[in-house]
Amino acid sequence: MAQTTSTTIQLGPIQIDFLVTADDSDGSLTMFECLIPVGSRVPVPHSHDGFEETNYVLEGTCTWTIDGQEREVGTGESVCIHRGQVHGFENRGTERVRFLAIATPGVFGPAYFQDLAGVLAAGGPPDPAAIVGVMQRHGLTPAPPTNA
Repeated sequence: MAQTTSTTIQLGPIQIDFLVTADDSDGSLTMFECLIPVGSRVPVPHSHDGFEETNYVLEGTCTWTIDGQEREVGTGESVCIHRGQVHGFENRGTERVRFLAIATPGVFGPAYFQDLAGVLAAGGPPDPAAIVGVMQRHGLTPAPPTNA
């Protein structure tokens, strides 16, 4: 049985704690916990073709937008994002959100968030092209901009 070592990554205001990596699970899954402060959101809606993502809310209420449909997911509820579905989330509430994310199979890991944190740490406004490059290298497809 593999030893699991937690990895914590700060991505702007969002904290990601990896609990199980692909190495820990022989590639079957990755699992991480996200802490989302009030007013925070995933900055670039995206999809992924290489894995499903299931999110279980441990505290608070998170607004998920999946293929253009908004869904409020509260404590004790979950949402499954299938391969190819464009999605993003935000915390519109008055308390932090904490959710557990499970990606199956385990092809997505800490390296994505570490690479993205490196782009954000470069100073100044984030470079959109660099963010897109990181996403694409790790199997995420940024959604095209919408005319909102």
